[in-house]
Amino acid sequence: MKGETKKILGEKRRKLILKWLKEEVEPITGKELSERTNVSRQVIVQDISLLKATGEPIIATARGYVYVNNKNENQYHTRVIVVKHTKEQTKDELNILVDHGVRIINVMVEHPIYGDITGSLMLKNRREVETFMNELSKTGASLLSNLTEGVHLHTIEADDESELDEACEALRKAGYLLED
Repeated sequence: MKGETKKILGEKRRKLILKWLKEEVEPITGKELSERTNVSRQVIVQDISLLKATGEPIIATARGYVYVNNKNENQYHTRVIVVKHTKEQTKDELNILVDHGVRIINVMVEHPIYGDITGSLMLKNRREVETFMNELSKTGASLLSNLTEGVHLHTIEADDESELDEACEALRKAGYLLED
């Protein structure tokens, strides 16, 4: 009986989390979700995993959890680009992209053992780039590109194809874009 009560509470909590994620455009942190539901951060991590296991398109980014609304996917132009730079040039590379109206969806590297490794970024402006860089510094975490001597891919999107072209040209001029 006691276990059944917890299960119902968990299902209710997950429904609430899903509702909040669907309503919010900006990422919601695990800390905020734990405060709203009065449970630990670890319980939120488990709830998100359970929601993902049911097929909910939730991704974890450096800024929090995001519900990916696939219905709007077709209104954007996307491109996968290959870039290479040093750790010190990361902020410059990201700012070049967002300054051209481009959203940086993810970063990907090809690992010799694990294959493709992808990390969600979901960055669209300088403030978000600054937050990402601060978190990187604060946590001491390594960039995925450290695994591949600076070579990595990004999925980028924009409202217009010309924004993608202009962003790629700016990366080319900066010496970051890898091409044939």
